[in-house]
Amino acid sequence: MTFDPASDADAPIDDASHPTAHADLDDDALEEGAEGAVDDEFDDEYDDDEDIVVPGLGEPETEEERAREHALREGLADYDLEDEDLALLDGGLGAGGEAGPAGPVPVVAVVGRPNVGKSTLVNRVLGRREAVVLDTPGVTRDRVTYPAEWAGRSFTLVDTGGWEVDVAGLDARVAEQAEVAIDLADVVVFVVDATVGATATDERVVRLLRRSGKPVVLAANKVDGPQLEADAAALWNLGLGEPHPISALHGRGTGDLLDAVLEVMPEVSAYGRAGTGEGGPRRVALVGRPNVGKSSLLNALVGSQRVVVDPVAGTTRDPVDELVAIGDREWWFVDTAGIRRRVHQTSGADFYASLRTQAAIEKAEVAVVLIDSSDVLTEQDTRVVTQVVDSGRALVIAYNKWDLMDEDRRRYLEREIERDLVQVQWAPRINIAAKTGWHTNRLVGALETALESWDTRVPTGRLNAFLGELVAAHPHPLRGGKQPRILFATQADTRPPRFVIFATGFLEAGYRRFIERRLRETFGFEGSPIHISVRVREKRKR
Repeated sequence: MTFDPASDADAPIDDASHPTAHADLDDDALEEGAEGAVDDEFDDEYDDDEDIVVPGLGEPETEEERAREHALREGLADYDLEDEDLALLDGGLGAGGEAGPAGPVPVVAVVGRPNVGKSTLVNRVLGRREAVVLDTPGVTRDRVTYPAEWAGRSFTLVDTGGWEVDVAGLDARVAEQAEVAIDLADVVVFVVDATVGATATDERVVRLLRRSGKPVVLAANKVDGPQLEADAAALWNLGLGEPHPISALHGRGTGDLLDAVLEVMPEVSAYGRAGTGEGGPRRVALVGRPNVGKSSLLNALVGSQRVVVDPVAGTTRDPVDELVAIGDREWWFVDTAGIRRRVHQTSGADFYASLRTQAAIEKAEVAVVLIDSSDVLTEQDTRVVTQVVDSGRALVIAYNKWDLMDEDRRRYLEREIERDLVQVQWAPRINIAAKTGWHTNRLVGALETALESWDTRVPTGRLNAFLGELVAAHPHPLRGGKQPRILFATQADTRPPRFVIFATGFLEAGYRRFIERRLRETFGFEGSPIHISVRVREKRKR
């Protein structure tokens, strides 16, 4: 069944009779695609065998499973184990997740016309190159938030795009985001280029700031030496109080500027949100190639124009965080720049945007890879999926622009999925139309499924019972007259699940893939990558 915009446009998005929100292939087709992709003897040999019956994760370990684990663990005493092995066997899970700051911290917005050095100042305050900076105007387009600290006081720093008057199109939407940043700030830092002086646009911004009623700290930027301080003094005429001469590029005077900000900054924000701690909102990165609808999806989830959307590909440059309440839960969604090509082949703003996108993926817990279902699946799409899997993040694949796809395109898409994405058939898939909001409510269910798998731990006794039955039915083939034997296995970590197998010899890649597939069939792990490593240990010489 295909999606017909004419017949289904007005249907309720939770209607059970609505066309499926999954681009899933039938089981036979997926299994057939997996055979071709993996292409090893283990898959061909074992696919038709009976399933291994192991109790589910929700059931307690049996006495038999615990006894088996104890016996196998005791058997390792006859093998040479390293200190790291012993620590792994005796220790618990690795740390998964970091606690964030608690309580709403004050919000400081940095505003000004284009190319006055706002993003450079933000990077100077943060102490690192976080915001994308180039020697051309208009690089920053959205309002981008960063956690910052000065003199023991924490606050949220908001970078904004250049504010201009009498503009249209993309520039107008950038200016609107700057105005929203002013409305949602506790303190505003107004940046002016002291070498140019106050312009007509600066004076218009001053009127806007006065109407807001917010405390304003005036930063006279590009004062690189004492000889330029007279230019900064001329900005008294703006009527915003003392202009603070600074050089955001070199750091001159920025400490005094921040001291002035702290003087007018409240202890508790009237606009900020509480930080995310353990058990707080989960972080979701929206990633994909340019113009697949990442920003449109975030706007649909927020219910307002949170980020700038334009038909021109590559509108987003900096990752944009937003706390979104969906149902009875809150989520941190991060809109990212589109990944155009390999990082080393990009330049300028695209190069820095690609680096920020990779950092956003690594900070997230789950990534939603958006794919334009109305267009041909490209190498960039598969590269983005690989980037998420390599980062060890949970994965959800969202086929966007489903309302633009006809029946012929549906058949081609299924073939492309079977050919190019068969290695991630374990990822939940949903079909959406971000521009209209169609089926975006199904995203939360897919996210919860992926994160639950990402956090899952298989009890050691059950894991070894599973492997014992698996190896008994399908032993590793002989290689050079020898057959490696699995001695013991444990799950070393979650987020993502990482399994360590102790064996008497090397397990071939095809056999490890076979183990991974059977792990998924038995224990689930839908939406989460699995890492399996093998440690070869020899018997002690007596």
